[in-house]
Amino acid sequence: MTAALLGKNKDFYDSLWAGSRLIPPERFNTWPLIASLLPSSPSRLEVAPGLCPRLPLDGTRFIDASAPAVAKLVARGADARVGLATDLPWDSGSFDLVGAFDILEHVDDDERLLSELSRVAAPNATLLLSVPLHRSKWTAFDDLVGHRHRYEPDALLRKLARYGWSVAKSGAYGMQPTSSTLLDLVVWSFEHRRRQAVWWYSHVILPLGVRFQQTLELAPKMIDVSAVDEVLLVCRRARRDVSSASAAQTGAG
Repeated sequence: MTAALLGKNKDFYDSLWAGSRLIPPERFNTWPLIASLLPSSPSRLEVAPGLCPRLPLDGTRFIDASAPAVAKLVARGADARVGLATDLPWDSGSFDLVGAFDILEHVDDDERLLSELSRVAAPNATLLLSVPLHRSKWTAFDDLVGHRHRYEPDALLRKLARYGWSVAKSGAYGMQPTSSTLLDLVVWSFEHRRRQAVWWYSHVILPLGVRFQQTLELAPKMIDVSAVDEVLLVCRRARRDVSSASAAQTGAG
């Protein structure tokens, strides 16, 4: 991540998390999925959770670029540290379950991020990855929250395959408002009334979004995402390991 991009993200998210409260992972619609994976995942990592962690605070390691978010995670008993998801400080093969929710789209060098996530994942690991889809659906909200990418489904699957991942399950995901008017209001508020916008987000918008989440419905393989803005992928190691995939990529270059 470039210094300019990191600075832009920190400016937005540090102020957001400094004025927000942590929402426990049990309150998100991902919790039934997470709970089902815990018995087989004693070693867990979640990257860039902010104050919306999906993996349990107890027994999971967290890393985030935002110091205010990390401080609040630590205050709640989590094992969290400040750092970058593109430069993870753990040994290869360390984690049985890796969570990367709404992070891949925030970095220019998403190949490096996927490489790091794949490196620290154990051979039989599960990767939980959520990303926004379809470049044609780009809005001012994407710019506001620091998105660098929206992904086309086929290209995303090919990218994952290069790092040894296949999609076992997937489902429509995300809490972005669907109303274009509301999106415009959110963008305007953060650009012109940052302090008030942070208060409304943390005390009203996010709690309401959590409360009225739809049940997360997962289906085998990749669902039809033609009308889906964001997808959650449950990824498993493909037959080739990541070292073979990386070597093939290097050779192709």
